[in-house]
Amino acid sequence: MKKIKLLLPLAMLLLFFPAPGVAAPKATEQLRLDVDRIIEILNDKALDRSKREDMIVEIVRTRFDFQVMSQWILGIHWRRATAEERDKFIDLFTRLLENTYAGRIESYTGGYGKENVRYVQEQIEQDRALVQTFIATPTAEIPVHYKMIVRNGEWRVYDVVIEEVSLVRNYRTTYSEIIAKEGFQGLFSKMEQKLAELKTAPPQGAK
Repeated sequence: MKKIKLLLPLAMLLLFFPAPGVAAPKATEQLRLDVDRIIEILNDKALDRSKREDMIVEIVRTRFDFQVMSQWILGIHWRRATAEERDKFIDLFTRLLENTYAGRIESYTGGYGKENVRYVQEQIEQDRALVQTFIATPTAEIPVHYKMIVRNGEWRVYDVVIEEVSLVRNYRTTYSEIIAKEGFQGLFSKMEQKLAELKTAPPQGAK
């Protein structure tokens, strides 16, 4: 009886606070909805470039966890940064990654449909997931894998590995070197410059 009394409170806690793995089967399904929608938007010729970008930004900002990504990219520099520097970095990085990710997906799927994306495997470990996808083009299959984490019952992307290159790791190496030489102001200046270049660049696939 004593054991039963001790186990009852634990059982009640598990009912109200399920383990992170309970949400795991939804990782691929949640990601698929957003990726499919992005591809549909990119291939909708009735939309002008500005409208497409606005619609894609809304989807990406909902699915990507930019604060987690920013912390991991800056590493030790995150702890040393002021609140204002952190906020500014998150804002600039969010806009940069939105453009980078959308540009890559557009270059791989332009003219093709969501059926060209294959969802190969989902690996779950507690509150983390790796969803492996491949984008089929006429000449090759491009691996685009998503690392995800559970946040309030939703799977959020914290890294994208495109053709075996981690966007987070790539940014981390580059930005760490810039901060070491030029500080945060130097980094912000380069990020703003890159954003300006992206705004004036022609759409992916334009001739």
